[in-house]
Amino acid sequence: MSLLAIEGASRRFGSLVAVDDVSMSVEEGELVAVIGPNGAGKTTFFNLISGFLTPSQGRILFDGEDITRMLPARRVWRGIARTFQVTEVFPELSVRENLRIAVEVAAGYRLRPWISRPAAAEIEARVGELCGMGGLRDKEDRAVGELSHGDQRATEIMMALALKPRLLLLDEPTAGMGDQETYEITQLIRRLHQEQALTIVLIEHDMRVVFHLADRIVVLAEGRVLAEGTASQIAANEAVQTAYLGQAA
Repeated sequence: MSLLAIEGASRRFGSLVAVDDVSMSVEEGELVAVIGPNGAGKTTFFNLISGFLTPSQGRILFDGEDITRMLPARRVWRGIARTFQVTEVFPELSVRENLRIAVEVAAGYRLRPWISRPAAAEIEARVGELCGMGGLRDKEDRAVGELSHGDQRATEIMMALALKPRLLLLDEPTAGMGDQETYEITQLIRRLHQEQALTIVLIEHDMRVVFHLADRIVVLAEGRVLAEGTASQIAANEAVQTAYLGQAA
C-alpha cells in the first residue's frame, strides 16, 4: 500500500482548471520531486494534499485512509506536515522558542496552562535535538528574523519535523537562495530523508537540487502530469525539454 495516493484529482476555480485529473502515488521512504513551469498547478496540488483546498473531483488517500475532505489540522495529526513558498516562522522569537512552540504543539500541550518539570525537560531535550539536526545549535538563541534566509528556512523545516510527520511536503525549499545556502538546505533534506527515513515530496525549480535528491520526478504542465521517472529519464524526455527544461538541456 502506498503511503500517499492521489486518484484522478482535479481542482477548478470557475473556468480555470488548475489541477486536471492528476494521479500519482508516493511510497513510504521515497523522495519525490514535483517540477513544472510557473502556473503548472504545483502549489495547488500541494494544497490539495495538505487540505487547504478540496478537490473538485477525485480523492486522496493517506496510508489507505480517504482524507479528501479531512481538515488540515487533522491531516497534521495523521502525519502530514508542510512548509510554504514564503518562510513561515515567528521572526521576533529565537530559534529555540520557535522550535519549542512546535514541539509543545506536537506533544499536545498547546491548550494546557502548565507543564510538569519532567515534561518540560523532555521538550527542551527535543528542541535541542532539532537544533542540532538542523545545523542551528550555534544560532539557537538568536531571533530568527536576524538570521540568513537559509537558516530561517532550516528553522521552518525543523518546526515541521517537530510535528513528527510521516510525510513532509516542502514547497520550493531553496527559492531565493545563493549557491552556499542551496547546498546547505539540500544537504539538510538529504539527511532527513536518509537518516530519519522520512518520506518527502518537494516542489523545486532548481534542477541541480532535484537531480541530486529525487528518487523519482513528476512533471506537471498545465495542471496535468506530463511525465514521470528517474532524473535520467526526465532529462532525456523530449516533451519535458520542450515544456520546461528547454531544448538546450
